[in-house]
Amino acid sequence: MKFRLLAPLLLITASTFAADAPKLPPIPAEPTAKKKELLFSDDFERAELGKDKGWAIVVPKFSVENGELKGTQMRFDAPAKDGKAAVKGHQAVIGNDIPTKNSVIEFRFRLGGAQSVTAEFDDRNFNGSHYGHLCMARIAADKIILVDQKGLAVARPEGATGEPPTPKGRKNVSFPLSLDPEAWHSFMLETVGDTMRASIDGKPVAFLQSPGIAHPTKSKVEFGCMGKGGCLDNLKIWNAEAVR
Repeated sequence: MKFRLLAPLLLITASTFAADAPKLPPIPAEPTAKKKELLFSDDFERAELGKDKGWAIVVPKFSVENGELKGTQMRFDAPAKDGKAAVKGHQAVIGNDIPTKNSVIEFRFRLGGAQSVTAEFDDRNFNGSHYGHLCMARIAADKIILVDQKGLAVARPEGATGEPPTPKGRKNVSFPLSLDPEAWHSFMLETVGDTMRASIDGKPVAFLQSPGIAHPTKSKVEFGCMGKGGCLDNLKIWNAEAVR
């Protein structure tokens, strides 16, 4: 078992901001999900990523280094040139087919030189959002963003122009953080019903209630790294049920 020194998390709450700032939803102080059976775990203690754990690199690249999963973004924005089509930048993404409805995800992460790391749920058979994206947590040094990607897709269809319509209900939320990017931190994401609750280093840091999160078939889980040097370790995924 590996042990990492976790840096203390400086939690900045909504009360830190001016009165005219957008009001953030309250974060439940207690867990919203109760863990059931363990579905998946990976400590990355091996020389290569391999295929025995079911991992597939969706957007290059991820590798195993020093017992850690390391992400390196390889695709960046580039204009059309010399007969070649323009390239749209995209974070590195790795995925695994782990079906869930309600779940708890835990892992340790270090941002390093990366701008952010993400955890995301998808349903590739769902055509109502881009690539079946459902909901996501994006962690940066200064903020964490929870997104109902399914809800945003319904509110603004692909190809729509002009100002987006006002969504019915909240579709994303951003909570401020202050993280040391060179230190290891623990992360937990509880996804139950139409809610997501995130904790870092044992402290609740974000919460979102939005209809798209309740999509019943979360058939795939993906992890992303925007930039270079973001690392994950000691990843575990449980089935869960709502805390009564």
